Amino acid sequence: MISDYKITGKKATRDGFGQAMSELGKENENVVALCADLTGSLKLNTFVADYPKRFFQAGISEANMMGVAAGLATGGKIPFATTFANFATGRVYDQIRQSIAYSHKNVKICASHAGLTLGEDGATHQILEDLGMMKMLPGMTVINPCDFNQVIAATKAIAKHHGPVYLRFGRPGWPIFIPENTEFEIGKALHMHHGKDVSIFATGHMVYQALEAVKILKSKHSINAELINIHTIKPLDEQAIVQSATKTGCVVTAEEHQRNGGLGDSVAQVLARFIPTPQEYVAVNDSFGESGKPMQLLDKYGLSVNDVVGAAVKAFERKK
Repeated sequence: MISDYKITGKKATRDGFGQAMSELGKENENVVALCADLTGSLKLNTFVADYPKRFFQAGISEANMMGVAAGLATGGKIPFATTFANFATGRVYDQIRQSIAYSHKNVKICASHAGLTLGEDGATHQILEDLGMMKMLPGMTVINPCDFNQVIAATKAIAKHHGPVYLRFGRPGWPIFIPENTEFEIGKALHMHHGKDVSIFATGHMVYQALEAVKILKSKHSINAELINIHTIKPLDEQAIVQSATKTGCVVTAEEHQRNGGLGDSVAQVLARFIPTPQEYVAVNDSFGESGKPMQLLDKYGLSVNDVVGAAVKAFERKK
């Protein structure tokens, strides 16, 4: 558990991916990288410079990149196939399903610029369905870290994990609050704050929004919220969810994703099976995004700190 978090800076989560790839290049000669003409955006320039023979530029040909990655995995390499989240999932879903998931290839699909916080590029690029699409594929591990340090740890963890992985991260500068070298265990949620009144399960950028909400809930509403960072969407830490919901009796889920099919629905399935519990969603409600500043978009689409606070208060009242 992280009992006393401190903001130590601000960096984009994609920067954490680039740093981790450079470190992995030194640690494991089987790690190779592929990119679909977005090397700078994925922060792979250092890896490319240091390991040019282990980098494959696919160009704007994402479907082909996934097939090449599957082939490299068959040959014993650990391929990291990288592009924007919209192109890494929606554009190439058939190739991922057939060549990677069905064949259980050891391919790491690493996707930047996910969600509303992509910002000005607008709705065509702001994919909000990717977690749902990827978690439905049998055998696919789905990971959505919350800050720069956690992306570094997650990237290194998936290199050691055998099997297909979808790793999601973002474009904007974002607060860093997970301490360096915090252990990252795939499928094991990270407790951020213990509480007794309401459970908040958050993922990705929304973990920070929820951390800020916890403080407001305590100071303005006398609600002691428990916050759990669900960095692994699949396999889901069902034990952590059931234990927390049993203690608090009400739940909020917070994600930068469509309400349908994301973390909230995964948590709801767990609650329905083991401990039916009042639940409120903080997510995009069946809508595409639009061009705008990241924080303005989170506010407009119901993903602000105050939206998390409001959902927690509502869940707490429903419990009564």
